[in-house]
Amino acid sequence: MYKLSINLLLFAAVLQITLALKEGECEVCVKTVEKFAATLSDNVKNDPKKIEAEFKKFCKGSKNKENRFCYYLGGLEESATGILGELSKPLSWSMPADKICEKLRKKDAQICDLRFDKQIDLNNVDLKKLKVRDLKKILNDWDEVCDGCIEKTDFIKRIEELKPKYMGRSDL
Repeated sequence: MYKLSINLLLFAAVLQITLALKEGECEVCVKTVEKFAATLSDNVKNDPKKIEAEFKKFCKGSKNKENRFCYYLGGLEESATGILGELSKPLSWSMPADKICEKLRKKDAQICDLRFDKQIDLNNVDLKKLKVRDLKKILNDWDEVCDGCIEKTDFIKRIEELKPKYMGRSDL
């Protein structure tokens, strides 16, 4: 009996290590949960229902991968499912973001499949060497459009026009 309990204990320890997040895993989940948790006021932090309502407000302004994360959790109106309770309850207990994401991964593995896009360093990149998709992404990140852009050179010209306006910002 003693040997069986030691084996079970050892198995449980190995399983816990295996389930724990590794560095860089669930990056969108961890960063988004941390960013959201930082926006919560003290009177909201202890109430899961208020946290869920605040998360839905937070998701309305989300873009790209954060928006997809919100969709998976049920923070958007068009979300097919909702597992907001798996976020709000642990947050109300002040559980760290990485532990919350471990729990969320057990419910929906695709939450941890989300990865942030690599940021383009506009100071050091040759725009002519980028793909049109990347040029469109730059404009999208700036919430800008390129009306009438058909050729790659049109997108490059538009980015060059807007560069002075956005180069002072730290998010690109």
